[in-house]
Amino acid sequence: MKSYPPRQMRNIALIGHNGAGKTTLAEAILFQTGTISRLGKVEDGTTTMDFEPEELKRHISISLASCPVEVNGYKITMIDTPGYGDFIAEVKAALEVVEAVILVVSAVEGVEVQTEVVWELADKLGVPRLIFLNKLDRERADYERSLRQLRDSFGPGVAPMQIPIGEESTFSGVADLLTEEAVTYDSAGVHLAPIPDELRESEATLHEQLVEGIVASNDELMERYLDGELPEHQELYTAMKEGVSSCSVFPLLCGSATGMIGIDRLVKFICDVLPSPLERPPITIKVGDHSQHVSVDPNGDPLAMVYKTITDPYVGKISQLKVVSGILRPDVTLINSRTKTEERLHTLEVLKGKETEPVPEAQAGDLIAVPKLADVYTGDTLAPKGSPVKIELAPLEPPVLSMAIKPKAKADEDKLMAALHKLQEEDPALQVARIDETHQTLIMGTGDAHLTVTCERLQRKFGVEVETEPVLVPYRETITKQAEAEGKYKKQTGGHGQFGVANLRIAPLARGEGFRFVDEIVGGAIPRQFIPAVEKGVIEAMESGGVYGYPVVDVEVTCYDGKYHPVDSSEMSFKMAGALAFKEALAKAGPVLLEPISRIVVTVPSAYQGEVMGDLNGRRGRISGTEPSDDGKQSIIALVPTSEVQHYATDLRSMTGGRGRFSLTHDHYDIVPPQLADKLARPAKEGT
Repeated sequence: MKSYPPRQMRNIALIGHNGAGKTTLAEAILFQTGTISRLGKVEDGTTTMDFEPEELKRHISISLASCPVEVNGYKITMIDTPGYGDFIAEVKAALEVVEAVILVVSAVEGVEVQTEVVWELADKLGVPRLIFLNKLDRERADYERSLRQLRDSFGPGVAPMQIPIGEESTFSGVADLLTEEAVTYDSAGVHLAPIPDELRESEATLHEQLVEGIVASNDELMERYLDGELPEHQELYTAMKEGVSSCSVFPLLCGSATGMIGIDRLVKFICDVLPSPLERPPITIKVGDHSQHVSVDPNGDPLAMVYKTITDPYVGKISQLKVVSGILRPDVTLINSRTKTEERLHTLEVLKGKETEPVPEAQAGDLIAVPKLADVYTGDTLAPKGSPVKIELAPLEPPVLSMAIKPKAKADEDKLMAALHKLQEEDPALQVARIDETHQTLIMGTGDAHLTVTCERLQRKFGVEVETEPVLVPYRETITKQAEAEGKYKKQTGGHGQFGVANLRIAPLARGEGFRFVDEIVGGAIPRQFIPAVEKGVIEAMESGGVYGYPVVDVEVTCYDGKYHPVDSSEMSFKMAGALAFKEALAKAGPVLLEPISRIVVTVPSAYQGEVMGDLNGRRGRISGTEPSDDGKQSIIALVPTSEVQHYATDLRSMTGGRGRFSLTHDHYDIVPPQLADKLARPAKEGT
């Protein structure tokens, strides 16, 4: 594939709800432009963009996939993104590097939950949007209903450019509202014709509304229009292009990806109206503690950012880059701003689904792939030597669901963490933690499907088969009053024995203070060299578990008296004495069980506020307050026991139809109600 200048590039992402037809639309564009010779089908697992085994198994996109097409002197690089909510991080990665998106909406289902979610994300990142109303040839497809939903959801900026000719099984083409000509499709090809009589009235009305909407954004055109002069088609296209780039106009095109209706018009529209890399605002970079802007400029210094990493067990690591500035050529050497090390880009490629093709160079604005970079991760910036710059990316949402995993084969324990680290390289939304307190390995992500796919990839890519187990809540114990006890360890086995006595006083500390040891021994009741052994015995007893079987915290322990034997006393005897004294005192000191409390912020449409607040109350939560969020929704802040929100991601999605989101952070520990404490103690005593 040859090199293209930025003005002839169009980088677009296909976004929308699962099942709207994004992957099928990508396949149709590839076929329309002659990039592929045969249309693949999602159901058959033969599409260019879906090729991972997990995608073929589920018939859904899981990872972003890209493929360029060359048409009429332009290079269009399409990024197909998942439509399932668990993989929203893939959508965000694509939106960071494209200049426009095509929001694919099914004319049967209309605007769905993920349609709204990805629109909000594109709006937040300021990415221009074109809407493609798909599946107009399907049963129950409804153009008018879909248009109403789109305008209700996304405002008056939604501008219909076409209306369908026919409906459902008789859908055969589109009427262009700007050129006022009809385009029909049949087995013989594509045909231009006048607007059908039955559409003339509605087409004329919509044409007038479209023209008025376009000229309203241009003072000169508006003045001429009010004077009775109709602008030329090219003037209208130019004005609309400005509106699209400024995110004030969202053109609506329609068609059928499976029927290849309207696809040629969509491709032309992409080239004629959607912005090139040169027509988007400069990119923000960080130079030390300061921010500055860099424009897409082939004559500038070479600068690139990594937006996606693929780890293949056979090929190795493939880094997908956006060339921000300059021109990259094979064997160029850049500096990784994170590691400060040199990276040599031996080969430049473009990805065509799972296939690759080398390119001689990549100019500013281009999307390329580079294999086998040593220490490069998603989000890294590659810059010239002596230019320590970092490209600013919007942060990912924190994970909302955890799963505990362990290898089925003990021999895979060492391989597990290495494999998880490699999966994190290609999936920044995945987080991994080893919890020493519960001795569990946790994977954390955006939902059940995300974590399930992670487990499948562990086995397929790295041969590590895992099994899941419930995530253990890290309960703790503390005391509520002061108590004293004597610990005596005496053992005679012939020859030197063991003897040590330690008198301890324990008292509660404020929550979160942990542990404090006080030495009040006077008169040599316990020799100085044995005092640390008493403290060590106490610490080990606290860690091994108290009355309920969980670690003990927030306790002050004072050693105030004791006895020793000049021959039989030793460090071990005083360590044992300290542990015995602590356990006896603990039982007298009003022990209570503590549970972690999380601070949760739930953001939902106002219609769900009451139901969500009631649900949080039912989870023993305490509502702290509510406040309006930036996107017109309501944010509910509450403190809830962590054990009650282990599966909240799934529950909230069900409760709000996928329209709610939340964040969760640990806040503090609090006393478990007595009626629940005994139930929680039993697993601890059984060793689980």
